[in-house]
Amino acid sequence: EIEMKALVKGFLFTLSCSLSFALYFHQGETEEKCIIEDIPGDTLVTGRYKMQSWDFATHGFFPSAPGLGLVVKIKGPGEQILLHKLYGPESHFTFHSHSPGEHYICLSSNSSKLAVFAGEKLRINLDIQVGEHTNEAPLDGAKDTMNDVQKIIHHLIGQMQYINKQQDYQRAREEKFRQVSEWTNNSILWWAIIQTTILLTMGVWQMKHMKNLFIAKKLV
Repeated sequence: EIEMKALVKGFLFTLSCSLSFALYFHQGETEEKCIIEDIPGDTLVTGRYKMQSWDFATHGFFPSAPGLGLVVKIKGPGEQILLHKLYGPESHFTFHSHSPGEHYICLSSNSSKLAVFAGEKLRINLDIQVGEHTNEAPLDGAKDTMNDVQKIIHHLIGQMQYINKQQDYQRAREEKFRQVSEWTNNSILWWAIIQTTILLTMGVWQMKHMKNLFIAKKLV
């Protein structure tokens, strides 16, 4: 039973890693940067971040960004606003995708300085988890083995449901791409036929016109 539990945990950890990504980037004090993430519909997304400000004395970053907050704005397909909220320098946010497609995760500080005076450089550490559950479930703290395994299985079911949604979304995108490709190929074929018909018509008209001209001038 212990070996099975360890195996499920290992598989769950690998699966969770494949459903999340972490990165960091630099931006100006009054600058806004957006990340584009392709997310299936009806999916919970959790983001954890930490904002650090530049230390001119040590030429490094402070552990935090005192006095600043982070404005998080989430835009879904069709430019609808799913989230627009001010958070502290280190926190987390969640939103729920209503429809599949590209979602814009835009981050900016709440600095009120004018652009000419806002010269501070910031570093944003961001961790995005896509799916119904996060990979930080307290799996090791359970005292009862059966309850622990049940939590693992519940976590695993949630991740598998997300994978099914992702696969359905990819299949829908592939079908849409196939339809667009077929429409484009048909359009190219019909345009070639129209061009050929026009050229043949003009050629016949020119030959008839030249024949009439030669007859009028009694050259034939």
